[in-house]
Amino acid sequence: MSELLRAQELTKVFRSNTALNALNLTVNSSEIVCLLGANGAGKTTTINLFLGFLEPTSGSALVGGVEVSEDLQGARSNLGYVPEQVSLYPSLTGLENLDYFVRLSSNKQPDETYLRDLLKQVGLEQGAVDKKVDGYSKGMRQKVGLAIALAKGAKALLLDEPLSGLDPKAANEFCQLLRNLANDGTAVLMATHDLFRAKEIADRIGIMKAGVLVEELRPETLDQAALEQIYLRHMHDDAPVEEAH
Repeated sequence: MSELLRAQELTKVFRSNTALNALNLTVNSSEIVCLLGANGAGKTTTINLFLGFLEPTSGSALVGGVEVSEDLQGARSNLGYVPEQVSLYPSLTGLENLDYFVRLSSNKQPDETYLRDLLKQVGLEQGAVDKKVDGYSKGMRQKVGLAIALAKGAKALLLDEPLSGLDPKAANEFCQLLRNLANDGTAVLMATHDLFRAKEIADRIGIMKAGVLVEELRPETLDQAALEQIYLRHMHDDAPVEEAH
């Protein structure tokens, strides 16, 4: 496995608020790492720093060995991103949306067969491919978003609460897609509130609180109840914030 994402003492301060405090984290090819934590824990800030949406106060974010702050386009060329709410054009079909965003990002005219194969790969039902997106469920929109991310040949995927609002069947399908992608060599970093799904698909789980990675776990060593107990212990108001070792 090769290292695709690395945070080195990555820190982001907004005025008097330390949103991320000296994060050290790696994600390798064929690996899924899930970040758990309450709102404001630093999960989204971490993803935004890897994407170059924010400048680090100190430390560095590297994608495939390229430091984001030094070569933004070089780093982004290896990244795919799926946000909590995938923004698509409702009057266009799933296929047309994919075609548009691929042209926008690459200035190339994509082959329709290739685009249809991508939508099939991410599990979008064949009957939905040529229907307007305004009739899509959230799960269907997330699949199109994932296809857009994959179309650029990204080696690493960043996902910010992609399971939020999905029903159990859709969440299960989406997680299986991520597992298949990881098995094919993709590195996946996902921020989520879903302890159950994190336990099911993650190779490693990081628990974040107040901008600090307080613990890193291997889910195969825990059952669901033990993971929940550890998580709730850290989330308790009186729990001290200590960096993971």
